Amino acid sequence: MELTPSAHLDTFARDHLPPAGQWPRLLFDLPALAYPDRLNCGAELLDRTIERLGGARPAFRDGEGTVWTYDDLRGHVDRIAHVLTSDLGVRPGNRVLLRGPTTPWLAACWLAVMKAGAVAVTVLAQHRSRELAVMCEIARCAHALCDVRFLDELAAAEVPGLRITPFGGDGPDDLLTLADGKPGRYEAVPTAADDVALIAFTSGSTGRPKGCLHFHRDVLAVADTFSAQVLRPEPDDVFAGSPPLGFTFGLGGLVVFPLRVGASAVLLEQAGPQQLLAAIARHRVTVLFTAPTAYRVMLSELTAPGHRQTDDETPAPASDPVHVPEHVPEHVHEHDLGSLRRCVSAGENLPASTWHAWHEHTGLKLIDGIGATELMHIFLSAADDDIRPGTTGRPVPGWQARIVGRDGRELPDGEPGLLAVRGPVGCRYLADPRQTQYVRGGWNVTGDTYVRDADGYFRYVARADDMIISAGYNIPGPQVEEALLAHPDVVEAAVVGRPDPLRGQIAVAYTVLRDGVPRDGGTATALRAFVRARLVPYKTPREFVFLDTLPRTATGKLQRFRLRAEDGGSAGGGSVGAGRGAERGIGAGDGGEKPVRDTP
Repeated sequence: MELTPSAHLDTFARDHLPPAGQWPRLLFDLPALAYPDRLNCGAELLDRTIERLGGARPAFRDGEGTVWTYDDLRGHVDRIAHVLTSDLGVRPGNRVLLRGPTTPWLAACWLAVMKAGAVAVTVLAQHRSRELAVMCEIARCAHALCDVRFLDELAAAEVPGLRITPFGGDGPDDLLTLADGKPGRYEAVPTAADDVALIAFTSGSTGRPKGCLHFHRDVLAVADTFSAQVLRPEPDDVFAGSPPLGFTFGLGGLVVFPLRVGASAVLLEQAGPQQLLAAIARHRVTVLFTAPTAYRVMLSELTAPGHRQTDDETPAPASDPVHVPEHVPEHVHEHDLGSLRRCVSAGENLPASTWHAWHEHTGLKLIDGIGATELMHIFLSAADDDIRPGTTGRPVPGWQARIVGRDGRELPDGEPGLLAVRGPVGCRYLADPRQTQYVRGGWNVTGDTYVRDADGYFRYVARADDMIISAGYNIPGPQVEEALLAHPDVVEAAVVGRPDPLRGQIAVAYTVLRDGVPRDGGTATALRAFVRARLVPYKTPREFVFLDTLPRTATGKLQRFRLRAEDGGSAGGGSVGAGRGAERGIGAGDGGEKPVRDTP
């Protein structure tokens, strides 16, 4: 495929695209996907939206209620873009690391990087120094914009040549201080539609993160397919959700989709289920993005004893506010969900039971979907009367999907196999040999096992690799094992997923300790702290099982399936609760192995 001449002066990203023969086939059949050769997604999302709808509309608000209009947002974005190019020397194509919690300022930094023609590498505020160092090395980041509250780990990464500019402080070198004196308008760099706009990192089963290269047109394509065709937002919608902007699920749902239609978004630094419930009521949220786990937790709160719903105890219609009596006892939990009209679930499989429970309680039909960092956002979904609970849905308009065997041949309906998809966005890893594992025969093979029925609906079966998906987060077991094995008391380690009714799966670490180290809650607590200091916290195992040996083949290959199959591989031993010192017998050990379980 021949690319449009680039506007990038730093051509690293384009130079390290996979060879054209390793790309998936791209589809641009929808009229909305006929993009011009020159396209800057930042200008499209901000400048073009203001041209259509005006600048007085609300764009972003934070959890405290501070509101930025589109004019406010453009002023902040354009001033930051001037700082990037004039003060910091960022050139088109340079990679700029963005780090911080989900705030309007982080979103403004992302948009400024887009308009400046640079490449955004947005990471999580919780990423640890070692993870940050690896991602900066792979993407060759020379610049970083970091929330002033989260500088320590980035500085500790000691990335050679990385210039870190804080934002949100009051020092003379703070990004926002530098931006104060800049002009309020910035002419966006005329990037090519197929210039790289962002590098989104995902972790594979090896633990080595993979950088996914996405173009300026890709950013708009996910809005013009899933959002426009399935979600169908309106300019007066108010978006909110739990995924951080370091995940493309969050970037799309909280920035790209609302700005594409002139809507607004509530950007929450803390977005757990309790915070979401409060934000929905306070900000009259209409469109919600989160994972099935969060919907289950919110349901447990909504159905807790003492919770008042409506006078007749029936679900409130989606368009009507929940009735709140004038005087409410302190023990009664009140959550007004009446503003909601669209709820999106992704990040992990949505059980039919969760769908039905949410629908019964709220009257709303959850829009399930599956996406991937490699493809940026959701490509299978269904909404409204097209929904069939227990299935993910059908290909989003603009996308195609099929089920294939290991040989790449399409399988008949009803037979489980690997999910293969293609559309306007495709997997392009940054200089990574795993490209040929993900893209096969022009299709993106996601690593999920699915079944397609005769009506074209796709039903999730399982992950086809060793990735653990817990509460919507991807946890690569081998990466956690590597962190554990760095501890001097750990001889062997295997981390696998175990089914969990709340989180879908939890990460369980099966560990062999050196002689003399106690197999108790104290050791488990120490190991947990050790991992948390090295990896983002959600990758920390929630349970530790101590064994004499790990199950292996005669050739020494670890038999993960045995650990998954029996809830501990070798059932038996004692159980110790973290910090509680309580033991309980759970049966005789097998072959002399005595596992000890510790759960936080």
